[in-house]
Amino acid sequence: MSSATALLPLLKSTFGFDAFRGRQAEVLDRVMAGSHALAVMPTGAGKSLTYQLPALALDGTVVVISPLIALMHDQLRGALAAGIRAATLTSVDMDQAETVARLRAGDLDLLYVAPERATRGAFAELLEQTRIALFAIDEAHCVSEWGHDFRPDYRALRPLLDRFGAVPRLALTATADAHTRADILVQLGIPEDGLILAGFDRPNIRYAMQPRTNPLKQLTDLLREQPGPGIVYVPTRKKAEDLAEGLARATGRPVAPYHAGLDPDVRANTQSRFVASEDGVVVATVAFGMGIDKPDVRFVAHAGIPKSIEGFYQETGRAGRDGDPALAIMLWGAGDFATARSRLAELPEERVEGERVRLNALAALVEATGCRRQILLAHFGEVGAPPCGNCDNCISPPKGADATELARKLLSAVYRTGQSFGLGHVVKVLTGEADERVAARGHDQLSVFGIVSGDEAALLRPLARSLTAQDALRQTEHGGWMLGPAARAILKGEANVALALQPPRGRKARRGGGGSDSAAVNPVGDPLFDALRSLRRDLAAEAGVPPYVIAHDSVLRELTARRPASLAALADIPGLGARKIAAYGEALLAVVRQY
Repeated sequence: MSSATALLPLLKSTFGFDAFRGRQAEVLDRVMAGSHALAVMPTGAGKSLTYQLPALALDGTVVVISPLIALMHDQLRGALAAGIRAATLTSVDMDQAETVARLRAGDLDLLYVAPERATRGAFAELLEQTRIALFAIDEAHCVSEWGHDFRPDYRALRPLLDRFGAVPRLALTATADAHTRADILVQLGIPEDGLILAGFDRPNIRYAMQPRTNPLKQLTDLLREQPGPGIVYVPTRKKAEDLAEGLARATGRPVAPYHAGLDPDVRANTQSRFVASEDGVVVATVAFGMGIDKPDVRFVAHAGIPKSIEGFYQETGRAGRDGDPALAIMLWGAGDFATARSRLAELPEERVEGERVRLNALAALVEATGCRRQILLAHFGEVGAPPCGNCDNCISPPKGADATELARKLLSAVYRTGQSFGLGHVVKVLTGEADERVAARGHDQLSVFGIVSGDEAALLRPLARSLTAQDALRQTEHGGWMLGPAARAILKGEANVALALQPPRGRKARRGGGGSDSAAVNPVGDPLFDALRSLRRDLAAEAGVPPYVIAHDSVLRELTARRPASLAALADIPGLGARKIAAYGEALLAVVRQY
């Protein structure tokens, strides 16, 4: 019997599940054997369970190192609800003395701390006064300079871990390419055979991408189609505030902005209301990142490109952590890539090439005519995955066109006009529109004047967007266009250009970016289901926790379908452990009996 198999009764009694998912058992086998491990598991795959179960089974306290206070407190609520003796030790906790006393007394199964505290010598001295069962390093990609979210304090964890060399260490992340994974192993002192790669696929997320035309209207349509909670990422603070106001006015839904420039109390209140909501929307900068552990987020939208393909994966991974269908949609424009490439010059020289590779990978994802999930998984080393059948390109395949010749014309026009004019001017030259500005500069005398006509003319702007994403076109500091490094191969006939043609607007399969089936999952309108949701809200308000802490939607669906008649029957509902049955079982049964 493996160590994980021996934990199955504890899994059932604590969390209400009969079996482990994915590669959870492999991770637990290694942890319970006292060995170090790096587990790369997609969001929603149950990473927290791989240290929560050992916290109950092992003698001593599991120390969880996590990057954000809000994230720790979200995880704390879930642990306490499951009956785990847990606490946080952060700068905002008012009961620090009590927590320290409980730790020394061996009265804690789990202790959550930030890396800033963990790296202090005083914390190590505190740990020497008790028994430590395991170090769990969450969001472990933060330890690597190759990762997309490097945190120097993570780099300083190694002395603490080595000071307790006999204690197993478990590093956890959902986002790490091969280079980053190798660096994590070195930085945290984990042997290569300790790598457990569970894969990156999130099959319940539908990926969709659209050119950004009218973001307020596009996102308004999305919110009307997606009734559940959602996050909209934007590049600037002003856009967060403006778009939140516009969406709230257009939809009547609770929509709030979130960015680093807001008062800390306002941010905390916004986050708290969002975590507790069943239909709230936050319009946020990346400041609203890893601190969200809300399982029932039904959509994540980007109103501009993220910083990298890893950032896209991480941010969209906030959706659908409960396993139900969710949507990840990106609205992008050519200027997004132009701006992103210009910012590469601000990075230290040693990081430029790595970030350029990430940006090019994001461009390939955006410009894809085939399955987007295949491209996303291939970036993380999962080559050969079959088409998903669930992304926008699989559901409604775009028509592809060979735009190589047209691309040469466009690039030639940019070059011959001096690589300083905006796209509107270049398009006028190519289509033979000799207005006053074109004539004054003699551009009506160029060989490229009037060489594009008919249907080709309508493709110039989407082609420019595509060439920008591919780094064949770049924007100058004054807003004009110039040739990028990829232009040379196209002009010399060494590279071809394929252009994905967007289907006509209003085509149902593409509406809202290929909308999720999330609205059809829950039997909204079923009197019993609606009554159970109402009870969940009441119980959550009474306990001061978000509704999902009481029960996920999947639990309510099972209750609606099975209509259990006894506490014993409740134990057969996946996701209801002994602690929750004892706390809420009679109330749930009372509602079921009414219907």
